[in-house]
Amino acid sequence: MSWRPQYRSSKFRNVYGKAASREHCFDGIPITKNVHDNHFCAVNARFLAIVTESAGGGSFLVIPLEQTGRIEPNYPKVCGHQGNVLDIKWNPFIENIIASCSEDTSVRIWEIPEGGLKRNMTEAVLELYGHSRRVGLVEWHPTTNNILFSAGYDYKVLIWNLDIGEPVKMIDCHTDVILCMSFNTDGSLLATTCKDKKLRVVEPRSGRVLQEASCKNHRVNRVVFLGSTKRLLTTGVSRWNTRQIALWDQEDLSMPLIEEEIDGLSGLLFPFYDADTHMLYLAGKGDGNIRYYEIGSEKPYLSYLMEFRSPAPQKGLGVMPKHGLDVSACEVFRFYKLITLKGLIEPISMIVPRRSETYQEDIYPMTPGTEPALTPDEWLSGVNRDPILMSLKEGYKKTSKIVFKAPVREKKSVVVNGIDLLENVPPRTENELLRMFFRQQDEIRRLKDELSQKDIRIRQLQLELKNLRNSPKNN
Repeated sequence: MSWRPQYRSSKFRNVYGKAASREHCFDGIPITKNVHDNHFCAVNARFLAIVTESAGGGSFLVIPLEQTGRIEPNYPKVCGHQGNVLDIKWNPFIENIIASCSEDTSVRIWEIPEGGLKRNMTEAVLELYGHSRRVGLVEWHPTTNNILFSAGYDYKVLIWNLDIGEPVKMIDCHTDVILCMSFNTDGSLLATTCKDKKLRVVEPRSGRVLQEASCKNHRVNRVVFLGSTKRLLTTGVSRWNTRQIALWDQEDLSMPLIEEEIDGLSGLLFPFYDADTHMLYLAGKGDGNIRYYEIGSEKPYLSYLMEFRSPAPQKGLGVMPKHGLDVSACEVFRFYKLITLKGLIEPISMIVPRRSETYQEDIYPMTPGTEPALTPDEWLSGVNRDPILMSLKEGYKKTSKIVFKAPVREKKSVVVNGIDLLENVPPRTENELLRMFFRQQDEIRRLKDELSQKDIRIRQLQLELKNLRNSPKNN
């Protein structure tokens, strides 16, 4: 019997990446030089948001997608934070609402006006204080409106109900800084990676850890749920300091299903998963390339497809939601690549080559839309519901009718799990902590000087009194 190679039949085996021409890029943007391991970029069907380098606090740009080309140096910014902005995320159901978190320990909700910013925005519609240290991650719940998760350097994850503007739950199972958060399809499970080298699957409403993996051979950095397949994919570093990925069964984290080494570079690997096409994209921080794979239900689970190559290194990548893609060009994924050296944001489209210009049903199945499946009260009471799906053939231009209404709040205590989060609110930035420390040191020195002067004065008075008593007149 003669040997024959095994060919895989896949409609995505010829997917290729296409970078936008210079006039369709966003140029002249002072991208932040912060070394925090985040994307510093968020995009939806209307706006592109990028964290920028700025003095005296944190700021980010919000640019309408059609406003490509060179951006003016004095372009209006969102600049209300007192510390560097570490993460930004668009609300998946209301396209002009964006959440940001910062080194000033706050999470803020901003409402971008129709048509973009005309002047600097300093007032957020909602300011959320509950963390005692800087906040590194924010994530919106995938099926519930106005539920936001934030992870801080105080090792806590807070769940905010934006209808009331307060934290309603606190997940306190981590022993070190949380590196990444990812939800499953209906948002009933939360996967986290942590600096303590552990991968956890948590039930977010109770904070109970359902599964935990202590990754000794595979130091996890990033995690992503693979849609409804009940599997997780992590990126990390092997014991030989090579970059690798691992596939896990979410119900048994005792051992990964597969581990695969990628290369020997040192940059963090960011994973992106497209549940509609079952494609996984891997992009390294500081790399110029993006690898993509197809995920299967049977061994070997992971099939390498191709690689998009570029000489310019990427600092981070924003991802366009499905309803913002160009279906007429058979575009199945779109990245917005941050090129710090050039101050450039470059769109990169992943395209399935097809001759026909008609709508391709097989590569655009029903996908999660812009309508929430649950209200915050329903989700908090224990209800789980799959996302409401939409067709990209007819409904992808449909805009959401939901409007964000910020709650009116009075100053009061915020008690979560028996802890008052607003009691003794700490200084807003680490720089302020240092300034406060030096002020206290100066105050202590001043008081010491005053005491020593008073001590000298008392001794002088005692000496004068003694001299008076010993004088001849008194005798």
